[in-house]
Parts: sequence; C-alpha cells; structure tokens
Amino acid sequence: MSVLEVRNLTKRFGKFTALNGVNIEVNEGEVYGFIGPNGAGKSTTIRVLLGILKATEGGAKIFGKDAWSDAVEIHKRIAYVPGDVNLWPNLTGGEVIDLFVKLRGGNNKSRREELINKFNLDPTKKCRTYSKGNRQKVALVAAFSSDADLYILDEPTSGLDPLMEQVFQECVMDAKSEGKSVLLSSHILSEVEKLCDRVGIIRQGEIIETGTLNELRHLTRTNLLVETKQPITSLNELKGVHDIEEKDQGLSFQVDTEELDAVIKHVSKFGIVKLESAPPTLEDLFMRHYESKDEVSGGVS
Repeated sequence: MSVLEVRNLTKRFGKFTALNGVNIEVNEGEVYGFIGPNGAGKSTTIRVLLGILKATEGGAKIFGKDAWSDAVEIHKRIAYVPGDVNLWPNLTGGEVIDLFVKLRGGNNKSRREELINKFNLDPTKKCRTYSKGNRQKVALVAAFSSDADLYILDEPTSGLDPLMEQVFQECVMDAKSEGKSVLLSSHILSEVEKLCDRVGIIRQGEIIETGTLNELRHLTRTNLLVETKQPITSLNELKGVHDIEEKDQGLSFQVDTEELDAVIKHVSKFGIVKLESAPPTLEDLFMRHYESKDEVSGGVS
C-alpha cells in the first residue's frame, strides 16, 4: 500500500525549474532512499511534501491526502528531521523533545528515556550550548519518540559521529519492523545502501533512475583483483573492462557486471592463483551514473 505518492511534481521559481516531473512512491513498511548531489532538488521536494512549498504542477499525496491543502492533518502522523536543526536557545534539549512529542499527541516516557540514553544526549543542557551533532540528536530523539507512521529524514545524520550513525540506523530498522515508512534523503551512500529497500536518484530536478539496489546494480562495475601464474595479455581488448592497474599482488580492474562471465573465462586461461571480487557499491553506481550523464551533456553542472 502506498503511503506517499508524488506524481509529475514540477516546481518553478520564476524562470528556474527546480523540479521537473518528479515521481516517487513510498510503500507501507518501506525505507526509500532519496539521493543526489547538492542542488539536485532533494530539499525542494521535501518542502513540497511538508506543505511548505506549493507545487507549480503535479502534486504529492501522503496517506491519500493532498500535501498542500491537508498539511495540518498529515503532520499529525509524520515526523521530520532536517539536516540543520535550529532549536529554541533558552529551552533545554529535554523540553524541546517533550514539546515535539506532545504536539503529536504522544506520551511514551520510556521510549524517550531509552533514546536519550542510546544517543548519549544530556537533556538538561540549554539548546544554545549544543553542538551541531547534539542538535541533530535532539531532533532524532523527538522524531523516534513520537508514534509517527511516516518519517521524512533530510540528511538526518549530518554532524553525528560514526557510533551515533549506527544508533540512528538501528532506529530506522526498528521503525521499519513496526511497519512504519521512511523517506531518507542522504548523501552518505553507505547509509542508504544499508537501510533502503528502494532508491531514487535525482539530478538537476529530475529522477534519473529508481528501483531496488539489485535492479540498479546493472549500472555498476564489479571490482576485481587477480593474481595469475602467467601475465594476463589482451585484457584491455576485452569488452567491459576498465581502469586496469598493476598492483604488487596482481592486476586490479573493474568489469561491467554483464561482461563478468567472459572476462573470468579469459583470465582463467592464465592460471588463477588468487581472485578477489568486491561487489559494486552505491557509490560506484552514483559516480558512474553522473559521470556518464556529464559526458553526454558535455560538462559538469
């Protein structure tokens, strides 16, 4: 069942088109990764979803309601964490968390305490004394303490150390196991790779690819490190082989996934002593996708 549906969303600011025909669908119990470089249109899309901006064309529905006209109703069931949290300087972190949780009608004290401990947050300090990372923690504790059905997270781990990133990832997986839905906008590709069921890549205001990670891996290359009894010849003449480098322990190169079988057959003729294969990461997918697009358009935007 679809929780969030964006159809043909277009947003213009004067002559500038920030979003051009964006389509996104997030289902119940699904973590959807929304990735792209800075300025690609991620935050603009999220502002439309939150009812802060009105779509020029198309629109967005959350829980079957219109994101613009039914924003008040929708906000009762969503939790939002921005990438740069601003808090009331004279309130303590604990007071801010309580305020946000009460606004959503929740009152789960044990969940609040559990999350404060997990995120190693001192809730008695005034918000003006908090570092960026601690401000993020306040927003994350408030979000995951509330009983939301949809979490909209826009670069939520910005400023967190790796240990706290892990705690965040556990919170997302807990929410998913309870059947909640998550829209995660992030540039930390390893985070998206660990958490997300499906991914949408946005570039210059357009969704250029969407699907599960397995579906998107056809765009990537497998990394191979091969040591053989005899030197490998004619490798650079094979289709789908890239970035050949000589290493102490053999040859390192990348192979387009669809050509892997033919390349391994060729290499095996030289007597394989050692073969290391690393699966393509989302980072490979991301960089290759943008590189190929830039080559077509003739430059980097």
